[in-house]
Amino acid sequence: MRFEYTFQKAETQQVKYFLKEQGISRGLLAKIKFQGGAILVNQRVENVLYFLQEGDIVTIVTPDEKEHETLLVDNAPIEVVFEDDHLLIVNKPANVPSIPAQYHPNQTMANRVKGYYKRKNYPNQVVHIVTRLDRDTTGLMVFAKHGFAHAKLDVQLRDKSFTKKYQALVFDEANALENHAEIIAPIGRNDASLIQRQVVTDGRYAKTEYWLEKKYQQIALVDIQLHTGRTHQIRVHFASIGCPLLGDDLYGGRLDLGIMRQALHCYELHFTHPFSGEALSFVQPLPEDMARVIQATF
Repeated sequence: MRFEYTFQKAETQQVKYFLKEQGISRGLLAKIKFQGGAILVNQRVENVLYFLQEGDIVTIVTPDEKEHETLLVDNAPIEVVFEDDHLLIVNKPANVPSIPAQYHPNQTMANRVKGYYKRKNYPNQVVHIVTRLDRDTTGLMVFAKHGFAHAKLDVQLRDKSFTKKYQALVFDEANALENHAEIIAPIGRNDASLIQRQVVTDGRYAKTEYWLEKKYQQIALVDIQLHTGRTHQIRVHFASIGCPLLGDDLYGGRLDLGIMRQALHCYELHFTHPFSGEALSFVQPLPEDMARVIQATF
């Protein structure tokens, strides 16, 4: 891929420092140098030590990314919400993990996206997962179509300018939910389980903000924004206040209310396009199983 920048400073500057300011890492520069890419200044090949003058046009050509052969191909279809040369956003269904594990090397979203790339014959075949979702959580999931895009999106995730919002159905028998509140409680491992987390005093700081959207008897629809990204954070936090997600039997959720998986959906994303600078927003309606519970309950 080609990326073009104009040097607009009055003072001279070496290419390597200018490219660092554009978010190009030393690792990417090494790939350009050793794996078939190029650095051009005014359409002439130069190295990173070249001193730029005001008005110079700097072009980097990144090498194509060959597939990771250990990631298996799954040709199950994916639901594409948005796609361009840099990003792929999909609507993840329930009962599909984000990434392979030791005993489940296939049939994940990563495998499905690799199959999609193969069918499209894209030059970059590496699957870059930007945002993950639990196996039974549905909704918007972001992939970068090359490593440079992944690195730039990671910056937004770290500085919290990348916003994800969720909707969940929870059981609120004791009317514990407020109209708007924050759950701030540290999360750590449950020593009795390989996968379960819990609120513990010596856990990692975790903050979840929520808004009560609808309430009917003992079931509530909540709108959620994470301010930290701990494993199972939403599920653990709502269970800790006595409001477990419907269908989430790992954390005490009811299985007799019309849904057999945690009723959690990533429905909204806000971030900046890593190259155009455009503000991007995406909204994905609730999946059918959660919508049925709402229709029957509310």
